Amino acid sequence: MTTVMVVEDDENMRVAVAAQLSAAGLGVHVCGDLAEAGRALGARGYACAVFDRMLPDGDSLGYVDALRRQGWHTPVLFLTARDSPADRVAGFEHGADDYLVKPFAMAELTQRVLNLCSRSGSDRPSVLRHDDLVVDCARREVRRADVLLTLSNKEFAVLEYLLVRSGQAVSRAELLEHCWAAAPEEMGDKSNPVDAVVKRLRRKLREPELIHAVRGLGYRFGAR
Repeated sequence: MTTVMVVEDDENMRVAVAAQLSAAGLGVHVCGDLAEAGRALGARGYACAVFDRMLPDGDSLGYVDALRRQGWHTPVLFLTARDSPADRVAGFEHGADDYLVKPFAMAELTQRVLNLCSRSGSDRPSVLRHDDLVVDCARREVRRADVLLTLSNKEFAVLEYLLVRSGQAVSRAELLEHCWAAAPEEMGDKSNPVDAVVKRLRRKLREPELIHAVRGLGYRFGAR
């Protein structure tokens, strides 16, 4: 699943941004300051990083600039209240790929992040294929037998994850963790949301069936 990092010290803003991006089918890892961001970046890679400009332990502009000089290429979006042309230019000069001034519309933030994720230098192919099914991860388009299918963000995320893991049994708990950006214990009855999305997805994908139930575990993508 495509995962982004959000570095924002304001808790209300952090929660709102994470919820919005999660609803768009993205995995979200949140951090409250640069030190926490550094630990997160040391542990894994991200398709995109969203940084608030001013954080408790420093200006993220200089932090990102230093990472760029070390060869870090992950796309970065800065969130800031500074809206002067000089501030915008400084942001781009120090490693920003995009720049969004507060207050902003959440829908615009989501689209900008999705655009940056599509430019990410991920090892995952931008287009996934299985027989007559084609999943364009960058455009977030799905076609079967050359027919464009309309999927929700969550349906797309589940299909993408199962397709990447083609031939392997994937548990409901794993799907929750990667496609809902939540730990299974946070979801209560963890089977229902996954089963409901998979049921809709199977119907939209039509025959022959591509997603198969694995008794007592979850689902598997591919031939029987």
